[in-house]
Amino acid sequence: MLSTLSVPLAEVSAGRLRGACGEDPSFWCREVMNATEDRTLAGLADTFVGTPLALLGIFLVALVANRVIRRSIKGFLRRLHAGGVAERVGGRMRRMTPDALLETRETSLRAEQRIDALSGVLQSVASFVVFLVAGFVALGRMGVDLAPLLASAGIVGVALGFGSQTLVKDFLSGIFILIEDQYGVGDIVSLDNETSGTVEAVSLRTTRLRSVDGTVWHVPNGEIRRAGNQSQHWSRALLDVEVAYDTDLEQAKEVLQEVADRAWKADRAILEQPSVWGVEALGASGITLRIVVKTRPSEQYRVSRMLREQIKTGFDAAGIEIPFPQQTVWHRPADEEAAAR
Repeated sequence: MLSTLSVPLAEVSAGRLRGACGEDPSFWCREVMNATEDRTLAGLADTFVGTPLALLGIFLVALVANRVIRRSIKGFLRRLHAGGVAERVGGRMRRMTPDALLETRETSLRAEQRIDALSGVLQSVASFVVFLVAGFVALGRMGVDLAPLLASAGIVGVALGFGSQTLVKDFLSGIFILIEDQYGVGDIVSLDNETSGTVEAVSLRTTRLRSVDGTVWHVPNGEIRRAGNQSQHWSRALLDVEVAYDTDLEQAKEVLQEVADRAWKADRAILEQPSVWGVEALGASGITLRIVVKTRPSEQYRVSRMLREQIKTGFDAAGIEIPFPQQTVWHRPADEEAAAR
């Protein structure tokens, strides 16, 4: 009896508190236990008041964190996007800037679509991670042993990692394709000099192209090592025109320049004055002259067809011959062939 009475009252209260509320007592359990010294009432307060409030707090914190992270992701991607002069200058400076230096509206729209697609994926991943962590914290608050769950999750993660290496490679490649803006929907691209066409869709796993003949190609992003983009920011129409060897080259270049300048003034798809580079090759049938025209994205093929038609008309009017391969065939009569023997 004397030994029991000699135990300090504070130690007895601490032991009863641990017995009622555990090693880490909650606020509600501790306050009810201190006020009533009733272990049953303290346990009920912890179960029906403390735990629900703690779960509600965890959910609210996760909700706020998820919203902040989603906003931050989209803002970061917008800042990461390196816009052209059209995106950085405004007002008077933009009006003074030549059209050839400005990004086209098509590029800006594509960049906006790319940012939306990438931000959607990253936001979904961030939301999954935030609520997964919140779920584990909530389970721990409810007294569930997390060690077996974490061990099982680790084993499953390792198994999936070994079994889906190609899939992970495709996803990582797709993320970098979108972040670096290697190409986007509407671009004309060539992938590893094997598959070419117009990009119809870019996802994290595959790129979908449609070739000129209408074939749709689905290319895994992880297999793309090189991508040639023929329509990013601007394009170039490259025309090689042959003239006969007896043609006055200065006259031919003047006709080419005049035709190209008329097209430049009439067609807004041509961004700057075309340039005649001169003699490109000396062929078997004639002399090749090269002319280059800077155009808006994906407009080079239409502009090339239009210029070829106008060049043909201009050459005909100037009397300039466009050569074609010719062969001389010698026909020997039968009697001459016999005499030759």
